[in-house]
Amino acid sequence: MELMKVVEILEEIAPPELAEDFDEGRIGLILNLENNIEKIAVALDASSYTLEKAAEMRANLLITHHTLIFHPINKISKSLAESLRLALDNGISLYSMHTNYDRAEGGINDVLAARLGLKNLKNVEVGRIGEIEPCASAELASNVSETLQTPVIYAGEKEGISRVMVVGGSGFATEFLEIARANRVDAFISSELKHNILREYEDLCLIDATHYATENPGMEALCSRLREISGLEVEFIEQPSGLKAIDKS
Repeated sequence: MELMKVVEILEEIAPPELAEDFDEGRIGLILNLENNIEKIAVALDASSYTLEKAAEMRANLLITHHTLIFHPINKISKSLAESLRLALDNGISLYSMHTNYDRAEGGINDVLAARLGLKNLKNVEVGRIGEIEPCASAELASNVSETLQTPVIYAGEKEGISRVMVVGGSGFATEFLEIARANRVDAFISSELKHNILREYEDLCLIDATHYATENPGMEALCSRLREISGLEVEFIEQPSGLKAIDKS
């Protein structure tokens, strides 16, 4: 399949116009080799690790959530040079679907909400709000950790939590938490929790489930959609998160 035909499919799944303004050019094709696509690799990040794996599986296109080049650059680092070398040497085009895929139907936030068992979903500007069976903070945090297979930290001891908001990635920002308050949310699940947020939102249960674990499920779910729509071979690359939980047993 022609690369631009695949791009059309991706833009139907996550229209670029849904992206935040800071996604330069609404991201999309980062490296366009104008090649024919027979196999697609999907991962959260465009790193040397994922590019090596994509090369091993003879993929012609690597689709990621996080782009290889986010800010304009005037010099190339060693790590960037290595990533570009791997892509060019192995004929791998690069495509990134970032904040547009966060917001898109069936994207990062929808998949995260579904994975965590949220019901009666409400779509808000940056995330999803849903309902769960009432539980306490510790139980919810434990369930999130088990479901997403990741260490978590949480703050705010509450009983009877039933209304939850999720934002994949770095979502602990005042503007998002104010949306949670306005919607009478009991618990907020995202990543990169900071001290000032802890102090300002002591009325909420705040669960940090890591950037990787809150976004990775959405990229994995993309694979089956692409297979069905394109008929191409699509393989997901699971990346090592680098995080370890301490076993006290």
